[in-house]
Amino acid sequence: MSQPLFNKVAFIGLGLIGSSLARVIQAKQLAKTVVAVARSQQTLDDAKQLGLIDLGYQDAAEAVKDADLIVLALPVQATQATLAKIKPYLNKHAIITDVGSTKGNVVAAAQAVFGENLPKGFVPAHPIAGSEHSGVHAGKVDLFAHHKVILTPLQSSDPHAVNKLITLWQAAQAEVICMDVEKHDELLAHTSHLPHLMAFNLVEQLASRKDNLDIFRFAAGGFRDFSRIAASDPQMWHDIFIANKTAILNAVTDFEAQLQQFKQVIAQEDSHALIGMLSHARAARQHFNHMLTKTPLMEKHTMTQQFIISPNSPHFQGQFTVAGDKSVSHRSIMFGAIAEGTTHVTGFLEGEDALATLQAFRDMGVSIEGPKNGEVTIHGVGINGLKAPASALYMGNSGTSMRLLSGMLSAQKFDSVMTGDASLSKRPMERIAKPLREMGAKIQTTGEKGTPPVSITGNQALKGIHYDLPMASAQVKSGILLAGLWAEGETSVTEPEPTRDHTERMLRAFGYEVKTEGNRISLQGGGKLTATNIQVPSDISSAAFFMVGAAITQNADITLEAVGINPTRTGVIEILKQMGADLSVENERIAGGEPIADIRIRGSRTLKGIHIPEDQVPLAIDEFPALFIAAACAEGKTILTGAAELRVKESDRIQVMADGLQLLGIECTPTADGIIIQGKGKSGDWSPIFGGGQIESHHDHRIAMSFSMAGLRCSQPITIVGTETVATSFPTFTQLASQAGLLLQVKNAS
Repeated sequence: MSQPLFNKVAFIGLGLIGSSLARVIQAKQLAKTVVAVARSQQTLDDAKQLGLIDLGYQDAAEAVKDADLIVLALPVQATQATLAKIKPYLNKHAIITDVGSTKGNVVAAAQAVFGENLPKGFVPAHPIAGSEHSGVHAGKVDLFAHHKVILTPLQSSDPHAVNKLITLWQAAQAEVICMDVEKHDELLAHTSHLPHLMAFNLVEQLASRKDNLDIFRFAAGGFRDFSRIAASDPQMWHDIFIANKTAILNAVTDFEAQLQQFKQVIAQEDSHALIGMLSHARAARQHFNHMLTKTPLMEKHTMTQQFIISPNSPHFQGQFTVAGDKSVSHRSIMFGAIAEGTTHVTGFLEGEDALATLQAFRDMGVSIEGPKNGEVTIHGVGINGLKAPASALYMGNSGTSMRLLSGMLSAQKFDSVMTGDASLSKRPMERIAKPLREMGAKIQTTGEKGTPPVSITGNQALKGIHYDLPMASAQVKSGILLAGLWAEGETSVTEPEPTRDHTERMLRAFGYEVKTEGNRISLQGGGKLTATNIQVPSDISSAAFFMVGAAITQNADITLEAVGINPTRTGVIEILKQMGADLSVENERIAGGEPIADIRIRGSRTLKGIHIPEDQVPLAIDEFPALFIAAACAEGKTILTGAAELRVKESDRIQVMADGLQLLGIECTPTADGIIIQGKGKSGDWSPIFGGGQIESHHDHRIAMSFSMAGLRCSQPITIVGTETVATSFPTFTQLASQAGLLLQVKNAS
């Protein structure tokens, strides 16, 4: 049997928190002996009967002798007196911790007893878990499971003591976070103490009314849920409110100011302002949920979802409208936000990347209604109307959001920081930071590789520059041009190859003059944008998966409606045509300044391998993972060069696709800037091309969707892990693919 974590644990107090932790220690056999001090002998007797402690004491001095862990589970106001009493009897190497909701007063109490030489084992802590019930019988062994425990180590705290406490709380299945004392008290004042104070206040207010009986009798679920915490222990909350007085009063002041804003817009019946405030609050709550629940899973590379594709008789048919164009969706929010007037957007992509952009502008004071069924209404604040966000702007997985916003934020009066999830945090940002610095921006990336977080110092006077892009990139081009809106003079970008021109087109749609002369794009700073209506076309990148699926499947017949065919995005169409695909572009028209058309693809002939022309590479950069699947089904060799940018996308798409193709039995060779794929197709032969196996998508949505299409020509099941990010660009992918005939099963895992 392994050695327990502690020899003797002494609890001073056995209420809800103390008795719950004692249950964990006993259940996990983390201590040889557990003792406790309580004011009531009955509590100690009950604790012994429940098997929580071995011995009970009335005298704290007796209890702590030889204890190597002392847990102060008592009202925070009693901390100083208790520490003074046990000080002479403490083991030299004892760890002393607490479970109180405030930390500044606990540290002050310890300093009053021990002076500046605090015990090295003193590590304050706060488990953020609880119940309206109290006492030794209310404790639960799983009270802390999936809840946070905040440790606030001091400079004097021994790292060994901190690590042992982390181990203890992790045994309780808690998520352990370390932060400093002042930050803890400020955060908890807003997130815990203020809500409790509000609940006590609301119940007290209503209980004082003459019609209180009717009010409580007819109260709905929302009132019951909110007011539940007012049933908590009054003595405990009395102590907390007094102990954290300064931070709580600051929180109350902030709350009163916000409440006054609501009071004012309701009194004035300001519908526009009210819907903006309510929409921002609702969206912020949803955004926080995403950050708190999905992001940690991504960062730990925990597989939250997988696709399982089963072999079947080839059948891939239907007429579909795929997801809205992500690039246009991003820009519609950005430009609508800084325009003068109200912009209405239809066809908006409600995926996580575009929603990250939307939330960022809400955080900068822009009132945005929706999205609802693809409709968004943006009440522009003008080119100088953005406000400082209260905290870092979270970009999720969206490199487009971060690079384009780098340009916009560099010109603002306020400082800003942009963060992202684990994948985005590995992507290079110096490519946009470098030219912005030449314009006068103060922008800092992280580490040697220049990755997020990106920190930008505001109030810088930008000057226009003439910049030659070293590598074709629509995101870098756009970021520079957007900074140029605020810069003095002309800003121009020259591209080595044409890239998507959504930024230029949409700026013109908002009334801002942009010149395009060959590969040189330029604009003058100091203008304004005028609100307009934007129809977001269907995304050709999303359509590409269905185009490839139809091209490799016998007798397939797929029509994709209202797809954006911007000439800077049509590389996938041209490449598939060169490979011999039966593909036609029909019903061409213009919508919202962007050309759109219906695209029909039929599986009528075997594709041929080609050397992909390098002038098409920038026009199909996001579609290459899908095109690699087409190449594997083609007859002969397909060679791609000039596509080094694929290695710095959400994943190294060249290597990840090569690994997956080889696993499925395809001969291919990745190169520094491309890949060579030996296709297994034969003219007139529609038999399976791919074997089966488990593909690692590296949480890259395009990898996941590309290998899904391989399932149309597989002989054995294909499992694709880490597919939860498909929602970032194509929320309806699995639904539409299944309707078309792909045997796709979504499996959630932990």
